Amino acid sequence: MLIHSASQVLTLAGGPQRGEKLGDLGLIPDGAVLFRAGEILDAGPSRELTKKYPSEEKWNARGRVILPGFVDPHTHVVWAGDRAEEFENRLAGRSYLEILEAGGGILSTVRATRQASLESLKEQTRFRVQTMFAHGTTTLEAKSGYGLDETTEHKMLQVLLELDEEEAPDLVITYLGAHAVPPEFSGDTAGYTAHLCNALLPALAGWWSAQTSRPLPFVDVFCERGVFDLGQSRQILEKAISLGFPTKIHADEFENLGGASLAAELGAASADHLVVTSDEDIWALGNSETVAVGLPCTPFGLGEPDYTPAKKILAADGILAIATDINPGTAWCETMQFAIALACRYMKLTPAQAIAAATINAAAAIGWEDRIGSIEPGKQADLIVLNVPDYRQLGYRFGINLVEIVIKNGKFYFDEEG
Repeated sequence: MLIHSASQVLTLAGGPQRGEKLGDLGLIPDGAVLFRAGEILDAGPSRELTKKYPSEEKWNARGRVILPGFVDPHTHVVWAGDRAEEFENRLAGRSYLEILEAGGGILSTVRATRQASLESLKEQTRFRVQTMFAHGTTTLEAKSGYGLDETTEHKMLQVLLELDEEEAPDLVITYLGAHAVPPEFSGDTAGYTAHLCNALLPALAGWWSAQTSRPLPFVDVFCERGVFDLGQSRQILEKAISLGFPTKIHADEFENLGGASLAAELGAASADHLVVTSDEDIWALGNSETVAVGLPCTPFGLGEPDYTPAKKILAADGILAIATDINPGTAWCETMQFAIALACRYMKLTPAQAIAAATINAAAAIGWEDRIGSIEPGKQADLIVLNVPDYRQLGYRFGINLVEIVIKNGKFYFDEEG
């Protein structure tokens, strides 16, 4: 099909955008895109492509914006229950870490997720994934981490594997057994770290290969005060690497422990949160291929004033991406459009920079930059059509869904014309 007469086609062509290059949209006015069998073949001005491909089936975009589907590279989309009570407690003045230390926070979701059946957990997650897709997210990373035992973590991973087969968005899966210390190891973080390394990670490798032929999932760790310190994070990630797992890290959400530099040293795909990251750690990221992922919905959800220092990361020539961090405790937000709006206001990105961070750079954060995140020949035909004529409406507007049509692997969804 040849889609033509778009007011703007944002190609984002040319690969991940480092540093001050962030925001090169590859904008084609009155643009067109050709795809066949779910693969993009060409993009250019409408006049040129309609002449070049006269026999192609055509679809008139009628002056709307076309851009790559959003990529959400950091989500905790699979869980059971909610934490509305915790939200109320935070409003009353209790901090996130105080709630966690009292047995709430992540641990309350762990209890609910352990109790949920696979089918119940799957249906709760399915609704969130479908909502994300309707808001333009065509690929998302999805973590386990609310089980913290072998049985429940594998149940969460099974839910994600099944939903990846059943639902339109692609799911890139991450194992986050190191999300918190489970109650069975309360007060013994070192013991749980050893259990992860000696038992859970080797068992995961065997379980995964028995379930699917797809590559091993990412392994992530929450490197933070009260969770896993820098040494324990290194121990977990190095063990994962030795078993063949790709890696990620949660770092510097509340305290700067050096997790971002560890990620750069170990070649992790991304280091995420990065709210209180030091200049030294930012420099390390800027001199690596590790993507810095800002999660603006999280400080917003916590009512915190500090956000990922995007300008410093760009000045250090880093690769900056953004994500929703959808989770039940701090950021129940399914839409990358709102993450873009927050990134513009609090990370001080332009709409063009935020869009690049939510597409091609977000694809790099999950290692998929060669297949999604831009409109280029050979990539998946994952596109979204906005119901506005100017891309700057993203970021400028919020609280409304500007995505009118989602095209996933060349198939139309949410098209009012069917």
